[in-house]
Amino acid sequence: MARRVAFGLAGITALVLAGGIAGASAQEVLGVWERDTGASRVRFSKCGDALCGTISWLKDPNGPAKVGQRIFFDMKPGGANKWNGSAFNPEDGKTYSGTMTLSGTSLTTAGCVLGGLICRSVKWSRTY
Repeated sequence: MARRVAFGLAGITALVLAGGIAGASAQEVLGVWERDTGASRVRFSKCGDALCGTISWLKDPNGPAKVGQRIFFDMKPGGANKWNGSAFNPEDGKTYSGTMTLSGTSLTTAGCVLGGLICRSVKWSRTY
């Protein structure tokens, strides 16, 4: 009986710990992330009950994107390690349906049209 109780407690503990690891919180996304091309950095911060991303650095400050420009808006939890909201593309001046997905130390953002049929994604790595 004692063996069963110990195993049961160990199993419950493992499930609780695994659940804590599997579900990313907004806190894990907050901070500065660099685009995989090295062309820009975005700072994610809380804006009300959502997350927003603002350009904090640009390799080429003479392009259409500007430091201080908000490019991710109203990103709210949409599942485990995922947020949904809007993404602004400074290159074409359009706002798209946006998603963010956190996987380990990598963040992938995507802007989509036609209900998600056509998407363009970008990978980011944390720079703090």
